[in-house]
Amino acid sequence: MSLFRVNVTVVNPKQEELVTDPVSALVDTGSELTWLPAQLLVAIGVTPRRERLFEMANKQVIKRPVGYGIVRAEGYETNDEIVFAEPGDMTLLGVRTLEGFGVAVDNIGKRFLAAPTLVVSVRLS
Repeated sequence: MSLFRVNVTVVNPKQEELVTDPVSALVDTGSELTWLPAQLLVAIGVTPRRERLFEMANKQVIKRPVGYGIVRAEGYETNDEIVFAEPGDMTLLGVRTLEGFGVAVDNIGKRFLAAPTLVVSVRLS
């Protein structure tokens, strides 16, 4: 597996003219949520909605605020919960955002591939 980064922007869902500058994020299919610097989110008026607990790879449990935003990268966008990362935290594009984009990750080509969204069942008539 290879690691790669993409430029990510966030749009304030309440005022869509407020958009962050692009920030480089590590594509991390092992992270449930997307983590972006808190100051980036605050600068466009995205507000924390609640706090969540996270278990790090070293088993340490930390608490971070999360809020809502429209995440964009590589021509894709989705609304999602975003972690307000503190200094020292990594900047990550998590799997929920990737699923919202409707993409699969091509680790060899270091890119996103459009993928169909899975459906549990469909009633055909």
